[in-house]
Amino acid sequence: MDLLWKTTDKAVIRIERVTENKKQFLDLLLLADEQEDMIDKYLSSGDLFALYDDDLKSICVVVPVNDDVCELKNIATYEQYRGKGYGRRLINYISDFYKKDYKAMLVGTGEVPAILLFYEGCGFKKSHRIENFFTNNYDRPIFERDIQLVDMIYLRKELKI
Repeated sequence: MDLLWKTTDKAVIRIERVTENKKQFLDLLLLADEQEDMIDKYLSSGDLFALYDDDLKSICVVVPVNDDVCELKNIATYEQYRGKGYGRRLINYISDFYKKDYKAMLVGTGEVPAILLFYEGCGFKKSHRIENFFTNNYDRPIFERDIQLVDMIYLRKELKI
């Protein structure tokens, strides 16, 4: 299923659900989750969506948690295209895509103010935290914007209101 947005007379933004060869996006997935074996844990069971604006700009992976909740496990945009609304467009799209099947969507991230503000701006609200998630589950320290990630902060977005 593709969704198209016309952004200028020439440019069209397209979002595709990818069902095969998801590992072809590994370079982009690793921007959001630095450890390949962690990506492997959810990639095969998740839905991968790719956003194109001429070429690939952003991707995300969503997995089911239970009958009522899904989780955004990975969202990444190539660095040179960040701040242009691609990630927000993907979140808006997947929120609409999953609202028929799920009541809510979760996303987990490190405690980085700018990233938390991004998700809150996309309609997520802080839900809970898992202490020491990054230090207990990754082979080495993980840093985002010069901040070492320790706890996983979960945010929740209601899809059916």
